[in-house]
Amino acid sequence: MANTWLIFAGSILIPACFLYNLASGEHTELYTGLDRDMQETWAIHGVYPNLAFTPDNSAILFWAGGKINKLRLADKHIEQIAFQVDSEKQIQRAVRQQQQLDQSDIDVKMLRFVQASPDSKTIVYSALGHLYQVSAKGGQPQRLTSQQQHFEFYPQFSRDGKKLVYVSWHDQDQGRVKVLDLLSKKVTDVVTSPGKYVEPVFSPDGSFIVFRKAGAGNLLDKKWSLHTGLYRVSVQGGEPELLSRTGFAPHFAKRNDRVFAQGYGESPTLLSINLEDKTQRTLYSAKYGTEFKVSPDGRYVAFADRFKVYVTPFTERGSVIDISGSDQQFPVKQLSVRAGENISWSSNSQQIYWNLGPELYHSDISTAFDMPGKDNFVAKNGQHIGFQQPAAVPQGIIAFSGGQVITMQGDKVIQDGVVLVENNKIKAVGTKAQVTIPTNAKVIDISGKTIMPGLFDAHAHGSQGVNQLIPQQNYLNYASLALGVTSIHDPSNDSGEVFTASEMQKTGAIVGPRIFSTGTILYGAYGAGYTSHIDSLADAKFHLERLKKVGAFSVKSYNQPRRDQRQQVIQAARELGMMVVPEGGSLLQHNLSMVVDGHTTLEHSLPVARIYDDIKQLWQQSGTAYTPTLVVAYGGIWGENYWYDKTEVWKHPRLSKFVPLDELRPRSIRRPTAPLHHYNHFSVAKVAKELNDVGVVTNIGAHGQRESLGAHWEIWMFAQGGMSPLQALKTATINPARTFGMDQQLGSIESGKLADLIVINGDPLQNIQHSDRVELTMVNGLLYDAATMQPLNGRQQQRQPFYFETVPH
Repeated sequence: MANTWLIFAGSILIPACFLYNLASGEHTELYTGLDRDMQETWAIHGVYPNLAFTPDNSAILFWAGGKINKLRLADKHIEQIAFQVDSEKQIQRAVRQQQQLDQSDIDVKMLRFVQASPDSKTIVYSALGHLYQVSAKGGQPQRLTSQQQHFEFYPQFSRDGKKLVYVSWHDQDQGRVKVLDLLSKKVTDVVTSPGKYVEPVFSPDGSFIVFRKAGAGNLLDKKWSLHTGLYRVSVQGGEPELLSRTGFAPHFAKRNDRVFAQGYGESPTLLSINLEDKTQRTLYSAKYGTEFKVSPDGRYVAFADRFKVYVTPFTERGSVIDISGSDQQFPVKQLSVRAGENISWSSNSQQIYWNLGPELYHSDISTAFDMPGKDNFVAKNGQHIGFQQPAAVPQGIIAFSGGQVITMQGDKVIQDGVVLVENNKIKAVGTKAQVTIPTNAKVIDISGKTIMPGLFDAHAHGSQGVNQLIPQQNYLNYASLALGVTSIHDPSNDSGEVFTASEMQKTGAIVGPRIFSTGTILYGAYGAGYTSHIDSLADAKFHLERLKKVGAFSVKSYNQPRRDQRQQVIQAARELGMMVVPEGGSLLQHNLSMVVDGHTTLEHSLPVARIYDDIKQLWQQSGTAYTPTLVVAYGGIWGENYWYDKTEVWKHPRLSKFVPLDELRPRSIRRPTAPLHHYNHFSVAKVAKELNDVGVVTNIGAHGQRESLGAHWEIWMFAQGGMSPLQALKTATINPARTFGMDQQLGSIESGKLADLIVINGDPLQNIQHSDRVELTMVNGLLYDAATMQPLNGRQQQRQPFYFETVPH
């Protein structure tokens, strides 16, 4: 039998080329210098660049080491085949906008649960954790209550407009369902047992309230989190009665014995629940919908589809009705030009209200179904109903004296230095001989220690709320500050929760790092409730405008399938003064097109183990920054696993204090192990270092892995890839500030910049793994003892115990 041969590239264990005898099964090793293949990533373009026999079967041709090689089978002799490609590429400079962070007043944009009164005269909403009311014609919003003990969410009017039902949240006491008499201002608890309550609504006759009991997620106290579902309770109080284990966003139409709710599932649905026998039916579905609201008279249903508001006559039939904004089987009228949410009706079912951030929109539908083509009911402009709140800025002068100052101003490092901070700004920096400390300054001796800019995690994920309930003390944010992370950019989060938390942090309502985010991703594939279809520049601008209205300066272009769609997002960002971070998807060709097209950053790592001059020359021309997220580096074992393998993460003194043990221990105690050469992050970090050396701005991005200890892992892994300690520290300070257009105010210790600083008990320039030994953290001038997270200036409102601190370890 004649021998038949096959050539193949080896596995992840052996980066080699083999000759395989199809008759005997014998493997013959031919070459061991292959680059790593794509077996541990998606590999939709192939596992490895092609290999081929020459026509006479005497040799093979293959790519390796950036060259095309020819290997003779007889003696394994290798020769390189020279080639040259002359190519011109048109490249777009990365879109990048300067940000203004130094603000004395904060524009409150994220108005949530916006509702119009039955008479259409008053608007209520929740902002900065409290309830506000404002005239529907605009004006200065006013607090509805004066208490400061708990947060207030989810307001809803009674049908007569005399009362308001809402829920409270307190980290220790948990939540209650409350009724506010709008005339007397008296507040009554109608559900007195603790829980996570959301979405309360009055029955039409005002005799009872329906609400949802939710779970704890990973942020809130796990107690009182069982038996979730929809409940009703008398307006006089009493024991709540379970109506349904499923459904959310309950509301009523005309009848007291039937409540509507939205259903969970692949497509949003509208449910009808009979309150007498608890039976329920699915009435409507909307593949790209987000919200349903039946009118008080039961004649219409308003809904949001692809982020726009529509209305159609309410219909019931035996089967589920699939509805959309472009539906042809029923008369559907578009009410909004811009995006909208929080639909509410007037009591006469003729007026519909909704909002986009701080803008209130209104449509009179009394003539909407009268004449074909008539569209005078479409709302084109909104009424501003937001407000401003003073930023949280401490008063006083603090001098950090005697330590090493890593300025991040070039390579400048000052020994025996002084950093002088007045209020929230750096006033002076230099040696003791250069800086005069005022007599009224609070002097902190940092001799033998290091002061440097606070860390900036350029790709941070983490919950800021649960079912739109914002905790008073989010342990994730406290862990970040305790580990020296003073700024985060979250490229995928719930818009309502993350921008609310951002505004609350700025105004001092909660403690945390500076919170920047894209909000909800611009998702090109299907995702129930958040698919963002983009087929034109106008579509792209629609989506960017709706996110900018609620607080975004950047957006995340994620799984937009066509390159022209991604380009439209970038062009819209240029015109609207925004930035675009993409999801790289671990596909090299995809990644490089993003660099060429001018994305602000490339998020996640290139999946290849090595790059060559062609990629370096291309990338250095673009201005696109690189955030490889080494903790989840594509192409092999994630970097996060290395630290679980090689260190005892569950014993980390900060994590064990600021993270619940049921969150920390399961992942960290029982951990995988592998030889060092199997850890992929070493290769990815080396590539990042090579790009950094040719001018590509490279950033840490801890991806939400391990509550900001991941930010230090990122720094340490950059050092493992060959960066000097100073270069590695820059990836966590000045580099992210440059990436997001904030380097004129953050990222280095210079006079006039905002005071985001950390004091380290050690010298990370000598031992990079000293970086997590944070003793003091300052964010916008507010100073904290990092070990306890108790404030040392400002209002000095003491930190309360976390719910898990009372549980024995």
